[in-house]
Amino acid sequence: LGLTQPGMTVACGDSHTSTHGAFGAIAFGIGTSQVRDVLASQSLAMGKLKVRRIWVDGQLQRGVYAKDLVLHVIRTLGVKGGVGYAYEFAGPAIEALSMEERMTLCNMAIEGGARCGYVNPDQVTFDYLEGRPFAPSGEAWAEAVRWWSGLASGSDAVFDDEVRFDAASIAPTVTWGITPGQGIGVDEAVPTLEQTEPDERPLAEEAYRYMDLQPGAPIAGLPVDVCFIGSCTNGRLSDLQAAAAVAKGRHVAEGIKAFVVPGSEQVAAAAEAEGLDKVFEAAGFEWREPGCSMCLAMNPDRLEGRQISASSSNRNFKGRQGSASGRTLLMSPAMVAAAAIHGRVSDVRALLNA
Repeated sequence: LGLTQPGMTVACGDSHTSTHGAFGAIAFGIGTSQVRDVLASQSLAMGKLKVRRIWVDGQLQRGVYAKDLVLHVIRTLGVKGGVGYAYEFAGPAIEALSMEERMTLCNMAIEGGARCGYVNPDQVTFDYLEGRPFAPSGEAWAEAVRWWSGLASGSDAVFDDEVRFDAASIAPTVTWGITPGQGIGVDEAVPTLEQTEPDERPLAEEAYRYMDLQPGAPIAGLPVDVCFIGSCTNGRLSDLQAAAAVAKGRHVAEGIKAFVVPGSEQVAAAAEAEGLDKVFEAAGFEWREPGCSMCLAMNPDRLEGRQISASSSNRNFKGRQGSASGRTLLMSPAMVAAAAIHGRVSDVRALLNA
């Protein structure tokens, strides 16, 4: 709608408020007492954040999406690596991302411990905002773009830390454990204790037991029971388009429960206008009403017993999807679609190249 604009400070009682950082805003979740403070005073007392620039060179390969990129970043830096930091996502690979992909990236910055994540406003941002109901128009638009452009970090900007990644080396990524940081490429094996940092080994042992996975076993081929496409992380139109491209002309494997939940009424309407709902239904997916759904086990959308979910959501904590013993594998919407088609964790690149 154009309500979120570069330079704004956005606070809301939901940790994934960080999504708005895609617009060059500083956006973060706050607790109930802080909501009271904001409503009463329009201000918050906070310590100044350090800034870590996450620079991503190159381009993501086909079948690799923003979700894979951010899972790879969290895998590398850890779920507590961003504590005390704002993450600035930058570099050629970030500049090439659509606004919706940038939203996915910033949405999950919080899963890496960062207070917020953002992308500098650029032409992609301006093209997305122009003409939207609450965006400036006329002379005010040109003035706004000039001001927004000046917000971007300059070439002489100083950062507290910088970490670099090569986009081309990132594979479709899947979590194997019980935190978003326990992720591996789909072509990798579950790490052994020896491959895990000493301070992370107790958590790894807990994850082996809970997930019932063998260290050293490949993640590809792991059977799944439920496949969920949706959530505030990956319920946007481009997410549904990517998944539909995988599902089209194929069918969900026997015994697999697969469903698609658009992120909003507008997303649902846009997807239906393109006929994506019909593509999914023909492939054996259920097309649901918009909402949070299985991301946090809302309504009847819950795992049962020891079921394993291939999920495009943001958290794989114990019990997150409704069953105290249910297991969640985080991945991109396209990877979820591939898992639904095969009934097991699969490399979506094989289907895209078929």
